[in-house]
Amino acid sequence: MAKNNDTASVLAFEKKLVPSDGYLFGTNWETKEQTTPLALQEKSVRGTISNRFNKKDVGEFTKDPAKLDAKVESPNLQRVDACALGQDQDTLKLHFTLKVLGGLAQPSACNNALFKQSYSAAVGQYIAKHGCLELAKRYATNLANARFLWRNRVGAEEIEVQVKALNKGAEQTWTFDAKQFSTRHFEHNDAQINSLADRIAQALASESGHLMLQIDCYAKVGKAQEVYPSEELVLDKGNSKTKKSKILYAVNEHAAMHSQKIGNALRSIDTWYPEYVSEEQSAGAIAIEPYGAVTNLGKAFRTPKDKQDFYTFFDKWARGEALAREEDEHYLVAVLVRGGVFGESDK
Repeated sequence: MAKNNDTASVLAFEKKLVPSDGYLFGTNWETKEQTTPLALQEKSVRGTISNRFNKKDVGEFTKDPAKLDAKVESPNLQRVDACALGQDQDTLKLHFTLKVLGGLAQPSACNNALFKQSYSAAVGQYIAKHGCLELAKRYATNLANARFLWRNRVGAEEIEVQVKALNKGAEQTWTFDAKQFSTRHFEHNDAQINSLADRIAQALASESGHLMLQIDCYAKVGKAQEVYPSEELVLDKGNSKTKKSKILYAVNEHAAMHSQKIGNALRSIDTWYPEYVSEEQSAGAIAIEPYGAVTNLGKAFRTPKDKQDFYTFFDKWARGEALAREEDEHYLVAVLVRGGVFGESDK
């Protein structure tokens, strides 16, 4: 079987949205300037047995209830990390930066000149037609609605997001009331969002430009309330330092949120997948992924079987073939903004 002469077996794209880690501070809603870095606290708790038992155990407990009593008497000892505001603080501050890069038309690695040429032409046509504005508006909305707070957003009485463009000679500031913007759709006609989206779109559509943003988010969650940094994935269960049921993320003892978690929130813009009917009747906006994977739901919303995955679209589009829907182009370019390794076997 002859090999395709435009197959790129080495193909990679650098991500174009580059967030930093997010750092957590405690402050007061009325005096936001006075902030205190939040540290983690370790707790040792005596929990109860509450896990679901298998059918064999349930049968034994039914015959002899004393066996269940014996189980309950055994303490469920746990060591966990926690993080909370000070007793005189009612507001969480989350601080991070975001770099937006251009250069979508150039892969960071590509071993086939013919493929690179057709791909670059496809990106050029997309930018000429759309200017990356639809994607930029959605990224700007996810900054404005404070989606990046994740669990910290739930139950917050007030949320203010301050965004600053730091580029020398092109400084600009935007302030948003995050509670005014839904996290389940992007149909917001807001002048501030549109202004921020214009700056993001200009950077994405440029050949080598960039936009540096600083984000300071204030969430009024209540005095001394618990807040939620990122949780670490512990792979080495035998390490004596990791014998906790929960380990939270900190940088030099400063509670923080993973840059990956912030990035996931910012790229949660996919409402173009087949099962999205409306914000009330679906999983809502999901993160941009090649197969539409949502791990907490255990589901892939874009499968090769339905021909709605990134690779099905990309193999056609990058070689000059038009896609059926404009929305499919937006999704495809959003995956390129996400970045990744997308080489195709040449066998």
